[in-house]
Formats: sequence, structure tokens, C-alpha cells
Amino acid sequence: MRILYYDIDTLRPDHLGCYGYHRDTSPNIDRLAAEGVRFDQCYVPDSPCLPSRAALLTGRFGIRNGVVNHGGACADPWVEPEQRGFRCWGDHLMVRFRQAGFHPVSFSPFPERHTAYWFLNGFCEWTNPGKGGMERADEVVPLALNWLDRRGKEDGWFLHVNVWDPHTPYRAPEKYGNPFRDEPPPAWMTEEARRRTWDTYGPGCAQEPGGAYLNPDYARSYPRMPNQIDSLESFRRWIDGYDTGIRYADDHLGLLLSRLEELGVLDDTLIIVSSDHGENQGELSVYGDHQTADAITNRVPMVVRFPRSMGGGPRVDRSLYYQFDVFATILELVGGEPSPGWDARSFAAEVREGRSSGRDFLVLSNCAWACQRSVRWDRWLLARTYHSGFKNYPELMLFDLQNDPHEQENLADRMPEVVGRGLALLDRWHSEAMARSPRSVDPLQVVLREGGPHHARYGTKEFAGYVRRLRETGRSRFAEELLARARSAGFPNEVP
Repeated sequence: MRILYYDIDTLRPDHLGCYGYHRDTSPNIDRLAAEGVRFDQCYVPDSPCLPSRAALLTGRFGIRNGVVNHGGACADPWVEPEQRGFRCWGDHLMVRFRQAGFHPVSFSPFPERHTAYWFLNGFCEWTNPGKGGMERADEVVPLALNWLDRRGKEDGWFLHVNVWDPHTPYRAPEKYGNPFRDEPPPAWMTEEARRRTWDTYGPGCAQEPGGAYLNPDYARSYPRMPNQIDSLESFRRWIDGYDTGIRYADDHLGLLLSRLEELGVLDDTLIIVSSDHGENQGELSVYGDHQTADAITNRVPMVVRFPRSMGGGPRVDRSLYYQFDVFATILELVGGEPSPGWDARSFAAEVREGRSSGRDFLVLSNCAWACQRSVRWDRWLLARTYHSGFKNYPELMLFDLQNDPHEQENLADRMPEVVGRGLALLDRWHSEAMARSPRSVDPLQVVLREGGPHHARYGTKEFAGYVRRLRETGRSRFAEELLARARSAGFPNEVP
């Protein structure tokens, strides 16, 4: 048994053909989906990058492992003194795969990019491509191909290959061209919808796309990225850049699959394709970033193609799952034992029987760009905002994802009974999680006391710089609104 995990950073599922996208971005992923299981409603519990992978590797929600932010006191896992001995394996996912007889190997810049070397716990080998997430797939995949040439015919490996091409800045080689030049962009983005993302404020909005809200001119260094989303043509160029990154990553997955076939081990390899988070592309007035706890940022693709020896035909599972649930299930299916201390649940019995199970509801969190927790159940997503991350968000937002998958219409004021149901689920989850937490403090509250999420914190030079930018770009009323938000949070600084 062998396992390949192809980890494409910043990949939203609805831009893949197997999830219904109209552009041919993902022929290799689509092929795997046609042969395996496609999980339609799979979410990371915590986003974005650092909290997401912390949840996956520890099997625990951020509220329990301590990692919810990209900086500050809640950017590293909690270590309990009584559990920290001379050698502390913990219950990390790769430790469990290693105990099940696998040899875990990673090709990823992630541990260095986020100073997250705990990520390597359980891995036997790690190769750092060395560019901190600025690598293209052609700088990562050849390293993994070389490893396969040397070790691929051996049994019992778990190969993690992490590519970043859909992440901003969009940097596919110029010679690769634009595969989507003659194909329309997503139809949901109308001029009216685009205009709403322009006549507002916040990192990632149409006037400051990509999260570089203090230096929007950085896009000039990348021809695939317009400086602003000031027209539908600019939106098309922007989406072309994102989709080209997806296709480039998919092409390199094809190289890995071809090599496995050449080695004669493809049919005996369990293949997983997923991501650390999705990517807002205009939803909630964010382009090219992952700043919210919603169905766009926290929903991820999850395609699992099982070896022929494990049986089971292709199917689509539409139940609600956390990403770490699927990994715990795979661990049990290949002979490992999920930890009883995890929040992750294995659904191995259901998978063996070819049926769906999943959860009744999910709670999604983001504390790196905004402080939000959301509840996802039935057709609904209720987002509660504790810190807007310099954005124009009300405290509560309710979306009917069945009829409004791009979260354009907030129904919170019109449907108080649904809001009440969502808040009750959130309170229930919070009480249960805190009862099992090793500490009595909710890390979200720690982040709020620090002034907010790492990338948009009150009382910082970045806050002052953005207030000034709003004034300089004709958005003075938004500058005053942002100052009022800071004062109400206990940060009464004025910006001259």
C-alpha cells in the first residue's frame, strides 16, 4: 500500500471540472474523481493556511490546539508541560500513519513559510523547495519525481507533495499562455455584483485585491494580475490567472500519475487531492485571498481514489465532513488507529459499505484575517463576526447556500428563527469544545485582546496606513467607520 497526497494550496472546489466548473482546469483531478470518491461538502474547521494545517495534523479544532492566527500568541500549538517529556510524539496524524507502518515524506515549503516545524512531527523525510511558498509546481514536483525514481517501487510510503500555484501572486510561466482566453469567466459576477465590491472597503476588496492592501501596486510585477478589479474585463483577467494556476498544478499532478504508472504502482496507490483552504474571488468583497470563515474559504476539494485492492466504485458523498474526518477515515482503512483525543471522527465503516454518513453541522473559524466563526448546516451558513479585519461586515450574516452559493444576500434580519438555530449550534459546539480543551481560555479571545487578526490588527501601523489610504482614495466615510470600529473594540487611536 502506498499513499500520495497532492496538496494544492488555495484551491476552491467549484473551480474544478469534477465539481461542475465550466472551464477545463482539472483533467487529471477529474480523472481521479471519476474513479474514486468525491466529497462534495468537505470543509477545513480552521482557516487559512497555518490554522488549517494545524487542525489537520493534530486532529483537533484550533480552539483546542491553540493555533488560530498567523502571528501573535495563537500561532503555535499549545504544549502542556505534563505531556512534554524528553521525546514528545503527541497524536499527530503522520505519527499515526508511521505507527501503522508507513514511511511519511513531504515536499513542501510550508514549515519554513510559517515557522511551523511541528508540522514535520512523524515525517521521516522533508525536502524544502526553499522559496517560502513562491515556488511553481515545476520547482516542486520534479523533486518528488526524483524521489519516486529512487524509492517509488518500495511499499509503505506516504508522499505529501505541496504546490502553491493558485495562490497569489499568479505566476504561471508566461510561455504557458492562457488556456482560458476564449472561455467566459464565472457568470455569477455581474457588473452590479462587482460594483458592490468596489464601493466598500477592506483588504481584498476590488480596490485592493489579493490582500496587499497597503501595496496594491505589487500586482504590476505579475502580468496575470490586474492592479484592481475595476471592470468585468479586469475580473476576467484575474480569474484567468487563478484558473491558469489550477491548470498548471493539475498538469504536474499528471506527471506524478504518469510516473507511478511507469513504475507499475499506480493501481496500488491511494491518491488524495485536497487543499488547505479555498479562495474568495469576489465573495464577501474579497478577491484572491482567504479572509473569512465561510463556504468559500473553508470548503475544500476532497478527492480520494482508492487502490483496486480496496474495492469500492466511484461515487459522490454529499454529507458534511471536516477535512480531518476524511484523513482519520483513511488512516483506519489502511490499518491505523485514530486517536480518541482527536476531534476528527473516522467514518471507515460507512465508507466500506459505500454509504454516506457525515456530521449534522460544522463550525468554521478564521482568526488570521478576520475573527469569525460560522455554522454550516442543512442549506445554511451563519457567520458571526467578532472582528471584521478592517472590512465592512455586520455581526451576523446568514446565507442560503442552496440558492445563493456565492453569498450575495444576507438574510439575517429577515430570518431570525434560522439565525437563532445557528447561534444555538455555535453555542453548543463552543461549550463542548471548551469542556475538552486543555486550557480554560478560548484562543479567539486572546486574538481579540491583541487587537485582532494578525493581518488586520487595530492599533498598528497597518491600521493607520489603511485609514490614510481610504482617505486618499475618496473613501473618507469608510475611514471614519473603521476608526469607530476600533474605538468600540477598545483601541481609541486616531490617525492624523
